[in-house]
Amino acid sequence: MQNRLTSSSQPADGALLIVDGHCYAYRAFFGIATLTSPSGRPTNAIYGFIRMLGKARERVRPSRTVVIWDGGLAAERMALLPEYKSQRPEMPAGLRPQLSEIAAYLGAAGICSLRKEGCEADDCIAGLTARAAASGMAVVIASSDKDFMQLVSDGVKLLVPHDKTESLWDAAQVRRKTGVAPGQIVDFLSLVGDASDNIPGVPGIGLKTASDLLGQFGSIDVMYGRLPEVRSERLRSRLQTEEATVRRNQQLIRLGDVMPCDLPVEELEAGESDVGELRRLYSGWGFKHLLLALEETAQPETESLFDEHAHAG
Repeated sequence: MQNRLTSSSQPADGALLIVDGHCYAYRAFFGIATLTSPSGRPTNAIYGFIRMLGKARERVRPSRTVVIWDGGLAAERMALLPEYKSQRPEMPAGLRPQLSEIAAYLGAAGICSLRKEGCEADDCIAGLTARAAASGMAVVIASSDKDFMQLVSDGVKLLVPHDKTESLWDAAQVRRKTGVAPGQIVDFLSLVGDASDNIPGVPGIGLKTASDLLGQFGSIDVMYGRLPEVRSERLRSRLQTEEATVRRNQQLIRLGDVMPCDLPVEELEAGESDVGELRRLYSGWGFKHLLLALEETAQPETESLFDEHAHAG
């Protein structure tokens, strides 16, 4: 398989679809206000996750799908910045018990699910992406995390859940959104900071200024080597004062390219769906339309279980 993806409006047939599990679970939880099983347990995240994953697979038409989960904060990042991600609230109480139910669904549907203790999902996804690309496989990463823009290339695209166009983001889309190329995203975010991860940027430098600086110099390394060429004395002084912060940010934002697990890409093939287990799960959750689709289909392929117009009964 050639490691290149075609137009952003076309499916990425045969690609590896990597799903950011916690991203999808959170969006599903907050996207559906209330939904409960016949026994009264919350099911909004479960149902929303199944629906979102189904739409992603219909959009991409992948040969393999894997869901990656956070395994905790990276010790290296915490050592660099103890406040890293410290502003994030605790996981909602209603979401936490649904994660194990989502894992049960993935197992029954034959979809690979991975979590490595002490490894952030971002780094796992970056490592798996690098491994897949090295094997000649195209990759689509399904997530709303801006850090993944640094991984975009001819063979790697993004499927962003909140993008209603459902386009697969390529380098041109990254540039339209940020003003810089994918290879400059680490430097771009190092200058502006990343509030979602509690990473402070250089005071006074916003998106436009960071884009202009990288447009002029190409990279942070070149910029600091030619700092006298920065026209604004105030900006030049700030960059000089904050260099240590910028260099630290580069280490925080750059994603690791070593997959911290030994699972070969070849083992991400879809497993057999367990129709009996899916029937039991759907019945317990009260997902009548998914259960009906499961009963009506002659072949237990997971793609046939999803209907974007379906709703839980």
